[in-house]
Amino acid sequence: MSKGREAAAGGGGAAAVLLRYLREQNRPYSAQDAFGNLQREHGLGKAAVVKALEQLAQQGQVREKAYGKQKIYFADQVSPGRGRPLPAPALPDHRSPQEQLPAASDAELRGLDEEITARSAQLQALQQSCRQMEAELKDLNSSMTTSEMAKEIEALRKDCASYTEKLERIKSATNHVSPEEKEKVCQEQQLYRREWRRRKRMATELLDAILEGYPKSKKQFFEEVGIETDEEHGVVLPAAL
Repeated sequence: MSKGREAAAGGGGAAAVLLRYLREQNRPYSAQDAFGNLQREHGLGKAAVVKALEQLAQQGQVREKAYGKQKIYFADQVSPGRGRPLPAPALPDHRSPQEQLPAASDAELRGLDEEITARSAQLQALQQSCRQMEAELKDLNSSMTTSEMAKEIEALRKDCASYTEKLERIKSATNHVSPEEKEKVCQEQQLYRREWRRRKRMATELLDAILEGYPKSKKQFFEEVGIETDEEHGVVLPAAL
């Protein structure tokens, strides 16, 4: 065992080592920190460190501060035998960040408020500009490219040429329908449409009357009789001309 370890192992060795260490370092330590720093060099056990620190605090040779469940120890601020204060150790600052900040004057607060207002207006302007650019980008992404536009124009030109040619053929045709002939065709078409509706209504009423006393279904009746409907063949009444 080294001389330092032998001294620490004695009755007051741990207290002497800790007192000297706290005075040399002149900063606060917990029992765990002091044990970790001195254990390897002096072979101090944690229980011995805790007991020695409490003993020194009771004797007034070190100061003790409690922070929650943890205790902090530091050397007394008066150097023994000289009566000259030692520099104050840097104790942990447990104040909140707001409490640690220096108090601001009214002028400084007004300046900060003005700066906040200006920055807020600048932020709103930037957000509006971003929204406009996003809308413009969306329009551009949904628009056709130059090559696609060129193809579309070429296709439209071909359609225009085809329609122009068709129109010229119609204009140059000699077998145009006269207004009188057209009117006659429209009247005949209206007559046939009315007759179609009338006959279909009559057939439907007749079939409904028969089906009232028929023991089977409507579909079976149509199959036995051989009736075919417009719906089966996809036939619909043409629109009026």
